[in-house]
Amino acid sequence: MKLRIFTEPQQGATYDDLLVVAQAAERLGFDAFFRSDHYQRIGAGDPGVGSTDAWVTLAGLARETSHIRLGTLVTPTTFRLPGPLAISVAGVDQMSGGRVELGLGAGWYDDEHHAYGIPFPPVRERFDRLEEQLEIITGLWGAAKSFSYEGAHYSVVDSPALPKPVQSPRPPLILGGFGARRTPSLVARFADEYNVPFRTVEQTGTAYDRVRAACEEAGRETVLLSAAQVVCVGRDEAELAKRAEVIGQDVTELRRTGLAGTPSEVVDRIGEFGALGAERVYLQVLDLADLDHLELLAAEVMPHV
Repeated sequence: MKLRIFTEPQQGATYDDLLVVAQAAERLGFDAFFRSDHYQRIGAGDPGVGSTDAWVTLAGLARETSHIRLGTLVTPTTFRLPGPLAISVAGVDQMSGGRVELGLGAGWYDDEHHAYGIPFPPVRERFDRLEEQLEIITGLWGAAKSFSYEGAHYSVVDSPALPKPVQSPRPPLILGGFGARRTPSLVARFADEYNVPFRTVEQTGTAYDRVRAACEEAGRETVLLSAAQVVCVGRDEAELAKRAEVIGQDVTELRRTGLAGTPSEVVDRIGEFGALGAERVYLQVLDLADLDHLELLAAEVMPHV
């Protein structure tokens, strides 16, 4: 099982905040540093300094880290056109020496779209656009020469399909969510990894089974499976309660819905996801100033999973 650090900068974090966490995660041996791709705080509370652009910050982190993998959970198709997104991700892959992964999704948070003038079409259209973006991005990266595509929402005409990523055949593509129909189909067609975010063990297992069935129907091996869970670990109950209070969470609820408790409790819960077939867990760290939390996870959880 590989553990990855997953951050939510839209809750109020600067590039420098992210750099400190990314470099600490690299030093401590975590497999990857991921960030969300949002432009506005989710939920009530102080927006702080606001958010940052995901691919701008990942480009900076690519030059200020050396071996940790970097990516998004997940970039909405509504934010960027597929051609420029393929260029951006390929560029960051070059800047990192081939350490980038692209999580791509249909988008869901309408408030941030309205706040920044981004069109927010109905859910069916957003999934249609996601499918076309996957066709175009993989087509551009894989084209030997020029690439063309004609879709209902996007058209690409004689693109030089440059620049190319460093990774071959391309950077890994991550799709996630809990959709019962289109998500498994898109995973089977395009994804290298399927991620289930913030669901119970039982719900995660149900989603994995749907994806396995879709992969079997498509005639391919099942994809790498992963889960994302909020993490809150304490050496004792007092430390756990303090960390939960800082992130505005109830300890009892966190124990039920996330990865919370003593290190041994969290190891056991991660093992439940592993028993389902998960090979990676994204640890959603909500207090970016608490580097001791990362130290504890690295020392007391990571060696046992």
